[in-house]
Amino acid sequence: MSEYTVEFVGTGESISVSDKETILSRCIEEGIAQEYSCRVGMCLACSAKIIEGDVTQPAARGLTDEERESYALTCMARPQSDLKLDRGKYPPSIEDDVTEAGSAGTDAAADD
Repeated sequence: MSEYTVEFVGTGESISVSDKETILSRCIEEGIAQEYSCRVGMCLACSAKIIEGDVTQPAARGLTDEERESYALTCMARPQSDLKLDRGKYPPSIEDDVTEAGSAGTDAAADD
């Protein structure tokens, strides 16, 4: 079992996480306010942009194959090296969904 340092950029927070546990589980244990909801890799609430380092997250079903290279779902991600993560950053697929939903609501209101 290996231990890695996970640093959250812009917060001054860092934790030690083994390669056998998820980043979110350690955040909860350490009292770090990491957003989450489903805890099964689907909702993307716990998303973080990978600034530096590697994770394994085979059960992160909410991410596309390309997004798995740049984003971690902390509820599924297990470190494979020291990491720098930017919490609260969402992959393009969810940003596109939010933008489309917002536009749909705006168009509907304009038709009234």
